[in-house]
Amino acid sequence: MPIPKHDELRVPVLQLLEKKGTLNLKEFVTPLAERFRLTEEEVAEMYPSGNGQIFYDRVSWALSYLNMAGLLEKPRRGVYQINEKGKELLKTPDKVDEYIQKQLDSREPVKQKKQTTKDKLVLDDSRSTFTPQEKLYASFSNIRKSVYAEILATILSKTPFEFERLVVMLLQKMGYGGEIKNSGLVTQSTNDGGIDGIIKEDVLGFGRIHIQAKRYKLDSSISRPEIQKFVGALAVAQSNKGVFITTSSFSPGAIEYANSLNGSTTVVLIDGKALAEYIYDFGLGMQVEQTIEIKRLDADFWDGFKDEP
Repeated sequence: MPIPKHDELRVPVLQLLEKKGTLNLKEFVTPLAERFRLTEEEVAEMYPSGNGQIFYDRVSWALSYLNMAGLLEKPRRGVYQINEKGKELLKTPDKVDEYIQKQLDSREPVKQKKQTTKDKLVLDDSRSTFTPQEKLYASFSNIRKSVYAEILATILSKTPFEFERLVVMLLQKMGYGGEIKNSGLVTQSTNDGGIDGIIKEDVLGFGRIHIQAKRYKLDSSISRPEIQKFVGALAVAQSNKGVFITTSSFSPGAIEYANSLNGSTTVVLIDGKALAEYIYDFGLGMQVEQTIEIKRLDADFWDGFKDEP
């Protein structure tokens, strides 16, 4: 079952508090997971960044919105309790979301010279079914995709030889060739035998990775025969390691063929999207534009302070 959105958790959270009294955040997870019939894998599923569990985060934001709308109380840090307004509204659960939205809309700061701290902390786009953290990840993903497109467009504006030089540099940036001097080589454009570049894995050159680079349009595809030709070129070069890199994609037949090669020869396929990702992640020709630091409360630190009785 899909992991419920934070707005889908609001009513179940209120109902659970009405039944249990007071609960801390962690105590919501198991009963809510059981209610929505989530598997252990779904409960433990992490954000793509690896920074936090999705379900736990959505429960946290459901509680935040309920609290901001004045339907919950926090008798002490990290502990939640439904109040009389919450109990009253729970009699008509279909009106909970509407009520929360009205409360949040009323809190939106008006244009004035002076704003309270409460005004300044109003969340934007409270109607969204995504939590602020999820919207941040989605924005980050979209930014990356736009940069990927820019990387590939830039590559296509360069000559084929420069593309070959780029992919050799990329493999070196990824750690292939290590500290070996002149470990990367771009072959001559004529009589290259189907090999566009070579990475030496050791000083004496016994271990080598052979590269073929195809700078094709993004909507084109590399077919199986081209991979077979590359495997033939590897045999001539007496090599069992090859990387086929393209700005386009690979056909299902090409992928199936590369995966079916026996252990004596290994061919790794890198399509346009993967190529852009590697260039981005390893910082080849990239510069950091902005670093965003997100912080959360240190529970160990704050638990060291006495709660108000």
